[in-house]
Amino acid sequence: MPSRSNKELLLDARGAPDEVLRAALALGVRRFVGRSPEGGELVQVHEGPEGSGIRAVRISSPEDVAEVLRAAEGGAREILVQASDWKIIPLENLIAALQGRGVKLLAEASSPQEAEALAGVLERGVDGVVLRARSADELVRAIDALGRPEPVALEEARVDSVALAGMGDRVCIDTASMLSVGEGALVGNLASFLFLVHGETLETGYVPARPFRVNAGAVHAYVLLPDGRTKYLSELSAGDRVSIVDWRGNARAAVVGRSKIERRPMALIRASSESASGSILLQYAETIRLVRPDGSPVSVTEISAGDKILVHVPRAAGRHFGIAVDEFVLEK
Repeated sequence: MPSRSNKELLLDARGAPDEVLRAALALGVRRFVGRSPEGGELVQVHEGPEGSGIRAVRISSPEDVAEVLRAAEGGAREILVQASDWKIIPLENLIAALQGRGVKLLAEASSPQEAEALAGVLERGVDGVVLRARSADELVRAIDALGRPEPVALEEARVDSVALAGMGDRVCIDTASMLSVGEGALVGNLASFLFLVHGETLETGYVPARPFRVNAGAVHAYVLLPDGRTKYLSELSAGDRVSIVDWRGNARAAVVGRSKIERRPMALIRASSESASGSILLQYAETIRLVRPDGSPVSVTEISAGDKILVHVPRAAGRHFGIAVDEFVLEK
């Protein structure tokens, strides 16, 4: 399936409309519980110790967790955990206990949000999710939740100019994730030319590091999201997701915990790559940085014309409500 992680999505097709089965197959789902469309694999689920297919164990007490371990010791290669109340803690215990045993641990999910939570239990997560989806939209959201964003193509750009631009409202994106040196968000005045703005991960003698924060730029700027869309920085709020990218182009989704807008002096930075050019307004302060091609951060107060930085130039230049559109658009 098109998931970019090692998490498998199976569709619980019992009660699912035919159009959902067809959509699942088109989206790359290959295994189905209950019934299967042509081209899919029908998976048998059984609760007893005998039988082929996936062994299912219902979890309603600590003793049932022990039953999962006995099933693994008895030779079960795939075990589906079915829990009605406590889900996360039992799965944490099982993920820890089954490490290295060659057993594939699956869990039932009733929504894309729950699928994502189960896939992240104890950071490692379950190996797969059986989803009871009732629409193609739920399937798409579950696949996005279980996958990792595709790597982002970064290219080298030359700084053309740096100039103080006056006061402006800038946005700090405070995420629920810790950022590392070399990571940041892709932001720009133009959707067709996004700068890699570094996170506030570095300690200084004047202010402590804020390794969850990207001081991303002015309120009007675009920021890249995990699904490839963009959003205005001014529109971000708690619960949204942004794409965090490192200097090699590796991407991950981060949840926004807070968006903080304050009025600050701004600098206008213009840059050009071999394929395009663009600009960005950033707060003019020592702690706001862009990223050099070797992954090292460089402050906007130190950067100058001729310096090299990393940018992302999307193939589709146009945007309609944040969605890339292959059309002529002129932005200055």
